[in-house]
Amino acid sequence: MNDLSRKRAEAMRVGGRRARMWLTPGMGVKRWLLLFVVCTLIGAVGFLHFTWTGPLHFVATRWILWLNALTEPNIMPLYAAGMSVMALALGGAFLSIVMLNRSMLRSTGTAPETAVDLIYSHRALARGPRIVAVGGGTGLSNLLTGLKHHTANLTAIVTVADNGGSSGRLRESLDMIAPGDLTDCYAALSDSPVLARLLLHRFGRGEGLEGHTFGNLLLATLSEEQGGLQGAMRDVHEVLRVRGQVFPATTLPVTLVAHLSDGREVRGESELAQQVGKARVERVRLDPPDPPALPAVLEALRSAELIVLGPGSLFTSILPALLVPEIAQAVRASGTPVVYVASLMSEPGETTGLTLEDHVNAITAHLGRAPDWVLVNSTPIPPAVQARYAAEGARVLDLQGASSELRRRIRRAPLLQAGKTARHDPAALAQALLALITRTRSAA
Repeated sequence: MNDLSRKRAEAMRVGGRRARMWLTPGMGVKRWLLLFVVCTLIGAVGFLHFTWTGPLHFVATRWILWLNALTEPNIMPLYAAGMSVMALALGGAFLSIVMLNRSMLRSTGTAPETAVDLIYSHRALARGPRIVAVGGGTGLSNLLTGLKHHTANLTAIVTVADNGGSSGRLRESLDMIAPGDLTDCYAALSDSPVLARLLLHRFGRGEGLEGHTFGNLLLATLSEEQGGLQGAMRDVHEVLRVRGQVFPATTLPVTLVAHLSDGREVRGESELAQQVGKARVERVRLDPPDPPALPAVLEALRSAELIVLGPGSLFTSILPALLVPEIAQAVRASGTPVVYVASLMSEPGETTGLTLEDHVNAITAHLGRAPDWVLVNSTPIPPAVQARYAAEGARVLDLQGASSELRRRIRRAPLLQAGKTARHDPAALAQALLALITRTRSAA
């Protein structure tokens, strides 16, 4: 297939997708399209009645005779000719409305090609389930990438305790919360592919810029201008055209403190994996211990239909967000089902030697509530991938030695993304979570 054929095939695929989106339930398009057709047909009948019985009877007769003269009754019956003319007129009327809408959209600065996406996200996706996702890192951004195609009622509660890389430098110099995981989530939920790409762009040169991402610098700018990100949240969502909401777990700069089994205390996310050694992480806490949560975060937890923990690093992505007291209290008080998306592999240093049940027990101990479900991948991880991770000290998290209590909470689904790495497939993960919501609604 040459380049031209591929472009035509891609254009047809995109056109078909947009056509299906226009007809999606909830778009508010089909009812008006049907009304347009019905009114047009009624108007045609009324016009025919007017011309046949009124002063234009002569014109109508001449039109019918002329149309009959153009057709051969043995090939096309006279009524079929009339129906063809009516269909052409209806098509022309519909085309005129489409072109009128295009002109109006262009005058407002909206590309007609993106109009269906905007309407779809505001109408059809607005009816989607209310889901709150808690965590950080690549795992959370992957989850949001899959879910945003099914609902706009998404709220991401993101850990902000990172003290390494670009986030750590900005945090230290500006006394702000770590922006890195927030940037990843904003990029994942942005309706603009261009903005998503720009947010993740990392500067490779420039004094003071090298190593920073554009998104981190943008959040740092808004934080500086507003005196903190709490006052800038609305501006961020509007500027980045986010489908859903992204909030920090707290707007106060916090430090993650880990207590190890050998009695040591490690401060900082970036130092945790490096200093654990042969010891295990017994518990983690935040310093200061009682950072506040945003009211919007607590409201999202109260109204959620599903609360998702992970996927992501246990001690540096999931638990730091749950250590904010108001968030933990809101999750405990909620009657909403809580699902923990189990990691595919253990993480060298941070969770070396921990089983899947150890992960669940750690969440239960820190949160004060056990997850209702534990979503586990059912697709076998290829031996070559396992060997690559084993060389780094990681292993597959499976149900070996799991208690009957844990097994009752297990829900399986094929979640593995094809490739050379062990990662969750965003689309498959979203489908599995939506199935859990459907099951909950059916049970109710």
